[in-house]
Amino acid sequence: MKAKTTFFCTECGNEFPKWSGKCPACGAWNTIVEQPAKAEDKRPASAASHRLKRPVTLNEVEISGDELRFDTGLGELDRVLGGGAVQGSLVLVGGAPGIGKSTLLLQICEHLGENYRVLYVTGEESERQLKMRAQRLGVTSDNLLILSETNLTDIIDTVGEANPDILIADSIQTLYSPDVNSAPGSVSQVKECTLALMQLAKGSGVTVFVIGHVNKEGAIAGPKVLEHMVDCVLYFEGEQSANYRILRAAKNRFGSTNEIGVFEMAERGLVEVPNPSDLLLSGRPVNTPGTCVSCVMEGTRPVLAEIQALLTPTSFNVPRRTSNGLDYNRGMLLLAVLEKRGGLRVGGADAYINVIGGLYINEPAADLAAMLAMASSYRDIPIPDDLVAIGEVGLTGELRSVTQLEQRLSEIARHGFKSAIVPKQRRGKLSAPAGLKIYEAGSIREAMALILGS
Repeated sequence: MKAKTTFFCTECGNEFPKWSGKCPACGAWNTIVEQPAKAEDKRPASAASHRLKRPVTLNEVEISGDELRFDTGLGELDRVLGGGAVQGSLVLVGGAPGIGKSTLLLQICEHLGENYRVLYVTGEESERQLKMRAQRLGVTSDNLLILSETNLTDIIDTVGEANPDILIADSIQTLYSPDVNSAPGSVSQVKECTLALMQLAKGSGVTVFVIGHVNKEGAIAGPKVLEHMVDCVLYFEGEQSANYRILRAAKNRFGSTNEIGVFEMAERGLVEVPNPSDLLLSGRPVNTPGTCVSCVMEGTRPVLAEIQALLTPTSFNVPRRTSNGLDYNRGMLLLAVLEKRGGLRVGGADAYINVIGGLYINEPAADLAAMLAMASSYRDIPIPDDLVAIGEVGLTGELRSVTQLEQRLSEIARHGFKSAIVPKQRRGKLSAPAGLKIYEAGSIREAMALILGS
C-alpha cells in the first residue's frame, strides 16, 4: 500500500491534504510542511483482540487527595502548576533554547528523589555531561536515574524495567519513533512521541515532564502543535542576558492559568523569588517624570509593576508608537483617551511605553498608571515616588473599579508606599490600611489634577 502524504501547519497543528502558502486555519504564512503518513495501520484488525473498557459512573471513581498531588521542591513551580504536580499527568515545559528549562527540571530532581524514583532521559547530552551539570546544581540524589537515548521504543522499555515514578524527557525534538519515516523534530515525530508518552502517563500513572524548544516566532514543531495533547503547558520566559525568568502556564487542566512563577538565574541554578515586586521595583529612578507604579493581579498574587512612558515631539509626519509589556492596541487606545478626555495634545508626539522587568500586563487595572506616566512625561512633571495608581479607564475618560482592591492596597502598604489613587467608590467606603492615604478620582482629568496639578 502506497503511503499517503499529508501536510501540517507548524503554528496551529492542523492537517491538510495539500500544501498552500497560507494556513487556512490560523492564517500564518509559510508554516505548512509536508510529512509522510504511515503506510499501513498496525492496529489489530480483529475486534475480538481488543478488550473494551466498561464505563463507570463518576461516583465510582475513587481518588486519594494525599496522593493526587505532590510538591516539586520549588514553591514557584508548584504555584504555577496549581499546588503541585499531578500524578499521571503530562506537563510540557516550553521556551527558547538556553532559557533554563533543563536547569529547572534537573533542580527539582533533588527534592523529588527523596520520595520518588526519577528517570531523566536526555537526547542532547551524554551521561557525563549531565553529571557535570548536576554537580554544578548540587543534585546528588540516589533515586535519580539518567539515560542518554533518543529511540522512543528503547525509552519505553527502560521505563518498564526501571519502573520510575517520574519521567523527564529532554527534549521532545530529539526523540524519534522507528515507526515514523521522518526526521526527529518533525511534526509527525513530535506528535507520535508525545502521544506515546501520554499513553504511558495515563496507563501506568507515571508523571511525565517534557521539554520543548521554541524559536523567536514560536512556530517550530513542538509546543504549538502539542498544546492540545498535554495536560499542562508551561512557558519559561525572559531574556538570556537578564538574571530573572518568568514561568507562566498557557494551559492547565488541574489549576489556574493566571499564576506566574519568578526565578533568578544564579551561578548554582535557579533561585526562587517569592516577592517579585521587590525585584521589579529595584533600581527605580527617583523624582523622574514618566514613571508610575501600579498593582496588578497575577492569579492570586498582587504584583507591583513599574510602567514607564516617554513622549517627545516628533519630527515626522506620522508619530512613532512603541509598546513593550503592554498590549499595543491598548496603549494606542489610552493615548487617544488622553488627548480627547485628558486635554493633552499627544497626537503630535512619539510615544514609547515600557513595563520594567519583562512583565507583560494584560489587566486593565494598569490603565490609570500608564496614562499618568504618559501625562507625566508629556508635561515633564514627576509623579510622587510613594504613590501607586490603580484603575481601569473607559473611552469617556471615566475611572472604573477593579477587583480585589483591598488586597492590592494591602500589598501597596506592605511595600512602604504612602498613597494610592483609585477609582471613586460608589458602594460604601473603602477601608485603607494603616499608613496608606487613599485618593479617589472619578475621571482621568480628576486624577491628573490630583497628582500633576491643574
